[in-house]
Amino acid sequence: MLHRIPAGVKLTGLAAGITVLLLLDDLRGLAAATFVVFGLYAVAGVPPRLALAQIRPLLWFCVVLLAVQLLLTGWQRAVAVVLTLVLGVALAGLVTLTTRVTAMLDVVETLLGPLRRVGVRPDRVGLVLALTIRGVPVIAGIAGTVRDAHRARGATVRPWVLLVPVLVRVLRHADALGEALTARGADDDPPGNV
Repeated sequence: MLHRIPAGVKLTGLAAGITVLLLLDDLRGLAAATFVVFGLYAVAGVPPRLALAQIRPLLWFCVVLLAVQLLLTGWQRAVAVVLTLVLGVALAGLVTLTTRVTAMLDVVETLLGPLRRVGVRPDRVGLVLALTIRGVPVIAGIAGTVRDAHRARGATVRPWVLLVPVLVRVLRHADALGEALTARGADDDPPGNV
C-alpha cells in the first residue's frame, strides 16, 4: 500500500512526521509515535531484519548521544532525544525503502524548478543527489572488499589500517565517475548559457 503512494506525498509526510517528532516532549507521545512507525513498517511489508538495518548504523552514535544527554539533562530527556533521532531515521528509511530513487529525484527537481530564474539547475541538483545516494553503498562495498582482503591475508583488521586503501579506491572511483560524466556531457553549459 505505501509503495503506491506518490513520492511527493511521502516526502511531505516525512517532513510532517519529523516535525511532529521534534515537537513531542514526553515519552508517552514518543511511545505512541514508536507504535505508529512500527505500524507503518508492518503495513509496508518490510521484514524486521530490513527495518532494523535502517537504524543499525546509528547504534554507536546513539550510545554516545545518550551518555552525553544523561550528563547534561535528566534520563527522560536523554531517552526522548535518542528516540526522536531513531524514529526520524526510521521514517526516512521507510520512505527510501518504499519509493524509487528516480521518483524522489523527480520531486526534488520539480520543487527546485522555480529557482532556475536565479541560476539553480534542478537537473544538476538531482544528479548530485543521485550520485550521493548511489555513493553510499559503493563506498560501503569498497570498505567491505578492502576489509575482506586484509582478512584473507591473515592481517588484523583495524579501522585505521583500512583507511588509506579505502580512500585510494574511493578516489579512483570518483575519478572514473568524473571522466564518465564529462564524456557524457555532464560538464557542458545548458543551451541558454552559451
